[in-house]
Order: sequence, then structure tokens, then C-alpha cells
Amino acid sequence: MKSATYVYSFRLPQLSLLLLLSAAGLGLGSAQAQAPTSVTGAVQTAAGAPIEYATVTLHRAADSTVVKTEFSDDKGAFRLDQPAGGRYLISASQVGFVRRWSAPFELAPGGVTLEALTLSASGATQLKEVTVVGQKPLFEHQTDRTVVNVAGSTLAAGNTTLDVLARAPGVTVDGNDNLALRGKQGLLVLIDGKRQPMSGSELAEYLRALPAEQLQSIELITNPPAKYDAQGGAGIIAINLKKDQRQGTNGSANAAYGRGQYGKFTGGLALNHRHQKLNLFASYNYTNRNGYGKLNIHRDFYENTDSRRTLVGSSDQANKMLSGNRSHSWKVGADYSLSKNTDLGVVVNGLENRGPRMPTTNATSLFDQNGQLLDTYVALGNRSFHAPSLAGNVNFKHTFPADSSGSRELTADADYAHYNTDRLQDLTTSFGLSGRSQVRNDGDQSGQLTIQSAKADYVHPLSKDARFEAGLKASRVHSDNDVLFEITENGVRSVDANRTNRFKYNEDIRAAYVNFNQTIAKLNVQLGLRGEQTKATGQQVVGNQSFNRNYFQLFPSAALKQTLSDKHEVSLSLSRRIDRPSYGQLNPFRIIIDPTTSGAGNPYLRPQTSYNFELTHTYKQKFSTGLSYSITSNPIIQVVQPESGRNVVSTSVNLGKQYYYALTLTAPVELAKWWSVYNNGVFYYSRFVGHLAGTALDKGRPAFNLSSTSTLTFGQGWSAELNGRYQSREQYGFLDVRPNGQVGLGLQKSVLERKGTLKLNATDIFFTGKVRATSAYDNYVEHFYQRGDFRVVTLSFSYRFGNDKVAPTRKRTGGAEDEKRRASGS
Repeated sequence: MKSATYVYSFRLPQLSLLLLLSAAGLGLGSAQAQAPTSVTGAVQTAAGAPIEYATVTLHRAADSTVVKTEFSDDKGAFRLDQPAGGRYLISASQVGFVRRWSAPFELAPGGVTLEALTLSASGATQLKEVTVVGQKPLFEHQTDRTVVNVAGSTLAAGNTTLDVLARAPGVTVDGNDNLALRGKQGLLVLIDGKRQPMSGSELAEYLRALPAEQLQSIELITNPPAKYDAQGGAGIIAINLKKDQRQGTNGSANAAYGRGQYGKFTGGLALNHRHQKLNLFASYNYTNRNGYGKLNIHRDFYENTDSRRTLVGSSDQANKMLSGNRSHSWKVGADYSLSKNTDLGVVVNGLENRGPRMPTTNATSLFDQNGQLLDTYVALGNRSFHAPSLAGNVNFKHTFPADSSGSRELTADADYAHYNTDRLQDLTTSFGLSGRSQVRNDGDQSGQLTIQSAKADYVHPLSKDARFEAGLKASRVHSDNDVLFEITENGVRSVDANRTNRFKYNEDIRAAYVNFNQTIAKLNVQLGLRGEQTKATGQQVVGNQSFNRNYFQLFPSAALKQTLSDKHEVSLSLSRRIDRPSYGQLNPFRIIIDPTTSGAGNPYLRPQTSYNFELTHTYKQKFSTGLSYSITSNPIIQVVQPESGRNVVSTSVNLGKQYYYALTLTAPVELAKWWSVYNNGVFYYSRFVGHLAGTALDKGRPAFNLSSTSTLTFGQGWSAELNGRYQSREQYGFLDVRPNGQVGLGLQKSVLERKGTLKLNATDIFFTGKVRATSAYDNYVEHFYQRGDFRVVTLSFSYRFGNDKVAPTRKRTGGAEDEKRRASGS
């Protein structure tokens, strides 16, 4: 095949151009990128001495709900950044002192400086009894995102990060482990600011290996500004891991055991040493989780002649696969303050994810057009994988001396990551009626992926109410995958030339962005523009098939937020985004699932691009109503499509267009002081237009996703959670998915002077998380029914030890996030 060059050009539609011009003139801004204002002040003793590392909490004045928490520095000073508008309170506390509250205040665009909060010393008898004034809610709806505060959640104990994500508001995980937010796929997943090296099933394997006990919070961001990489048409899922902020040497340990049909163990240890300018940290976690998957498939094959569709045959399959996952993950790092305004950090982390040899079984019956049995076969197989990885980050931050406009800030990151993957599989097929001899297939696949990335970001305040941001990023990716397939039949072993190959892929991306943000009274304005130049080459060694791609694209963003009153605020945002295929989706190798079903990548996939619009109204800083619309060109979807005879292949393809409309409702309510409920509903319509396998597609279906979580606090260290979610029937491309849902329940008790926590939870209590779906083409229809080891009861214990004095820490964001998300070990 000749080498093909694809050049993608971008022309800003007149509508978007007019909106951008209107934004510049009328002040369209972004709730997602609204310039934060600051609440500053100090905490001191009655004698006027500063109190270092006091806990300073920002509350809504209406109901004392916790908004965010920071810590005072070594001089007792504190600063909390929060978008302007709204009425708040500040509370300050420290061990050995009585909590102190500020008077209510309005957060003006120019910020607020409070009088020093003076804490009175408490007596020894007072220290024995602690009164909890406020508690961070499990879910927080902010103007630009929804935050899931995982730390302390009863339902998170002993479960995986993927389990927690599946219960987050508006998030769904389909039968192929694809993540969707509000019914849309194409997400950017960050962990501690770094995108992960996988997508689809590879990403799911990683998230299953990451214990939820390590999570601090999950942020769901639907329309990010230009500072973020343009990847992620459906938005961003930012996963933040726990960080120990206490002075001295301290840490935490946890262990959990869950039981469905198979056992699931998780254990970990984290250590931290913080002294003056130096902070050292390390952690280790081990998981050993076993489970199963069952899949029943009925297929009908047709011929289309003279505008008639005639059934020519069918098949029934029953599949079962045992699964196992053994993972060791670790992280070591250090932060050092070179000076008052300059910080340097380094972190190295590794993951060894191993799937031991696990058996698979497949029993298939083949029928003719009249339903008469033609043949049967039984396929017995084994699969295993080993996926070690190593990644490192060096980060730098410098804050220039402040002037009347504020402080300028420069940050820089350099990242390096290397991933290896080895997958072995064998499949032996015995035929029942045809008399065909036994056939054995063996596959040995190895892959290496290297990512190098560097980025720099600069923030320059123009005034107290305006700032300018700019940044640069460069990344380089090299992927090399080699696979050998062999067939053994009639005692003769030979190389399968149709499946054996080697695929090399190289990609370079250069990016730059500018962003402007200004607050005018109660109106916030944001305008951003990001440009990305992409060069990519791919080559299959056998056959010397290759492709070259070189394209430049612009990604504008603009939006507005207007505070109408203490109770009402509205925001409008628009952006253009891109979803590049993952490295696994581009890899053309075949993976044998059963004798008539295989999986494969598609090296000719093109990136999908989308325009996204969102209008949101928030009432009392709690209740939110959002209207969303997006149009996506060349949407990438996963399909199971017919090939020759009765063979089918699971792969990814581009369709023509996707049109998406959504209404999102968020309603947190407090039924009692001890009982709060967070309700979220997404009502959406998604229509796909395209052509595949001789079938024209123009389909959509109204659908909705509902979730509700109750948090109950009983006192004396007891609390509970009850979570329920429901996904209605939906149409996604050629796939018609039936309704499904889950209910989970958890109970928690604080012990050992609140340093230990004992948790018991049960997930998918009624075993309703099963997936039923139909994939339909003009010449092929498939019905499948999928279930797994979802109903699990888990008992866990965690213990926190060391010094209780707390110090602030900083958050790092590396430069290889996009590449790591798209990387695939296969």
C-alpha cells in the first residue's frame, strides 16, 4: 500500500468567530476559568503571636457548608482563592485552641482582607472532647466542576478507582470499559495532573489496580479553558491522590478484603517526612483481585438482494473468563524550597501490573437459515499479561515579588515515562460435527512505549481584576509493538502470516496557548486560544504499509459568568476540542477473542473534533441547571462489525457526525442535620450520522442518567452512605444498550481516638449492573448479555499515625498528561 498523507485544516466557522468577537466586546467569560479572588488574613494567639499551620476553612454563610480548606503558613498568614460573588464565613482551628469564626462577608471582585482571627487556648479538659462544626460533603457542585470528595467515603473502602468513578454523578462505564461523562465519550483522564498511558480496557486495568483508598478527590470538568490540552471533547476527569501534609515523620496504612464470588485484597503504606524547607514522601500499594466475566452472544447473518434482507444463518455463544490482577505500585519524591519564592520538586513512580495465566472458555453452536444445527465447537484458552512502567517528573515553580497588581508566576515541568507490555494467549478449538481437526492458536505480543514531554506556564496579573496567561508545550512519543501468531493443525505448527506483524508509531506535538481573564463588577470575562502542531508516522513492517500525518489546528475558548444576585448566577461557555486516537486504537494487530471473533486497531483513524456550548444557572450556590450542545466531526466509536463469512471484528472507526444535546440538574438537599442527599440527573439526546459495513446510520434516542447519594452522620464516629444510580436505554452509534443500574450501601466507624477507621460496604446489592445490548447492521445483528463479579462485600481498616501538625503543600501538573492518556501497552 502506498504511503498516505492526511492534512487536517481548521477554519473557524462564522458563528464561532462572531461569538468570539462578541466575547471581546461584551465580556463573554468562563465559569470554568473564572479568575479567582482571594480571602486573606492571619491567625494569632491572644498575645499576638502567629499560629502556624492552623486549619482555615471557608464556609457558605447561608448554611455553613464547607467550600474549601487551607492552612496558615509559618507566620500565621492564610489565603483562600474563590470566584467573586457570594456570602461567606471563615473559621480557624488548631489543636490546643478553641475554634474561632469570622463575621459574614461578601466576596467582592477585588478580594477581601479579614481582621486577624485570635484563638484562645483551651484547657486540658476541653481537649478531650471535640465538636465537629462542619464536614466536607461527599459531593460539591462548584461553578466550573463537580468535586467528589472520595477521602473518607464509606463506599470507596476496599474498592478500586474504577468502582468509584462508576458511581460519580453523570459518569458511566460501558461493557467495553469505555468511560463516558453525561452520555459522551472522549474524556481526558488526569491523575495528579498527569494523563494516563492507556484508554479503554488498558485504562480500566490501571484504574482497577489503583485502590480507592489512595484517592483524595475526583473533579469532573465539562468545558475546560485553553490552559488545558485540547484533548477531551467530553471534558476532563481529574483524579487527585492523597497527600500527607503533616509536619515531622508520619504516615498511614490500610488493608481491605472484599468477597464476591472471588476474593479481592488491597493493602498499602504511605510515609511522609516534612521539616522546614524539605518534604520527603513515599508510598507502596499492593492489590490482588480475582473475578470473572460472562458473555452470551446471539448473532444473525443476512444477505441483501433486490432490496430484501434474507437470513442466511445464526450462532449462539457462551463465554466465560476468569480474571486476576496482581499489582505493585510505588512512588517516591521530594519537594524543596530553594527560597521563599522558589520551589523545586522531583517524583518517580512505578507500577507493575500482572495478570496471571487465567482460563477462558467458549462454546458455540452454528445454525443455518432454518435454525438447523450445522456445527458446534468448544474453544479453551489462556491469557496472561505483564505491564511494568516507570515515570519521572521534575517540576519548578517561581513566584515573582508582588506589586499592586499581584504576583507573577512561572512553572515548568519535564516528564519521562517508559511502559512495557507482554501479552501471551493460546486458544485450542475442538469441533463437534464437521469432523475438522483440532486447531490451536498461540499469540505472543510485546510492546514498548516511551514518552518525553516538557512544558512551561506563565501567569501575569494585569491588575487586581485581570490576568494574562501563556504557555508552551512539546512532547515526543515512540511506540514499538511486535506480535507473533502461530497455528497448530494436524500436528503442524506454522506462523500465521495474516496476524504476525510489527507496528512502529512516532508522534511529535508542539503547542502554545494564551488566555486572558478579567472581572468587571459581577461579570467575569475569559478568552483563550490554543494552537497545536502534530506530526505522526506509522509503519507496519510486514508489507511495508505506512502513513504520515502533519496538521495544525486552533482551539478557541470563550465564556462568561454573571452574578445576578446573592441567589442567582449564570454562565455561558464555548470551546473547540480534539480527541486523538489512543496508541492502542491505532495499532492494527489482531487479538483472538474466540474462533470467529477478534479485536483489532485501526491505523487510519482520524482525530475527532468538536464544538461545545454550555449555559448554566446556579441557585443559592447549590442547585444547578445546565444546557449543553456539541457537534463532533469524525466521531470515534467502538464497533463490532461483520467481516467475511461468520467472522466479526471489534475495532474503532470514524463516523460522520455526532449531535449532542443535554439538560443537567443538580440538587443537593439536607433532609436533616444528620442526613444530606446529593441528586444529579442528566437528560440527553445523542444522534450519530455515518456509514459502515454497507449500513447507513442516522440514529439517536433520548436517554437519561440519574444518581443519588445519601450521607448519614449518627455521632460518636458512626456514619453511613447509600448510593443508587440508573442509566436508561440509550443508542450509541450502532449499539442499542438496555437500562441498568446499581445500589450500594456502606457503614463506617471511627476508632482509636479518630486515627483509625473501620468500614463495611456492599456494592451492586441487587446484582443489576449487568449489560444487555444489540448491535445492528443491514447484514448482521448481534445481541449480547454481559455480567461479572459486581456484587461484593468489603471490610477495611485504615490507620493514620505521626505528628498531627499540618503544613501546606503544592500541587504539581506535569507536561505528559495527554500522551500518557493515549498511550497503550498493546
